[in-house]
Amino acid sequence: MIILWAVLTGLAVGAISGLVGIAGGAVLVPILYYGFKMNQHLAQGTTIAVLLPPTGLLAFLKYYKAGNADLKVGLLLALGIFIGGYFGGGWAQKIPDVVLRRVFAVVLAATAAQMFFQK
Repeated sequence: MIILWAVLTGLAVGAISGLVGIAGGAVLVPILYYGFKMNQHLAQGTTIAVLLPPTGLLAFLKYYKAGNADLKVGLLLALGIFIGGYFGGGWAQKIPDVVLRRVFAVVLAATAAQMFFQK
């Protein structure tokens, strides 16, 4: 049963990611936390595992073919994320689960508020 739920969740998150251009973490982490009953560390680690294979390749190709993706900037960001992810992953292991979950929520809320109220 978990296989079916994981695949269906992946399909839904992939569709949302392709639609609004998010990496999936903003949607997937809460789903794993609440729906799959994972703790914050496990939900974030599982989400990062999803990023390892080229999960966004097909969505990227659609955007790129339409002229809506900057490959140079994307590759430079990927390099920074590769290196920054190493350090961020290490720091996350030192933070208690409840604190990490609250930091995650604040980042999402602040981003949402800025996007919502920006003219």
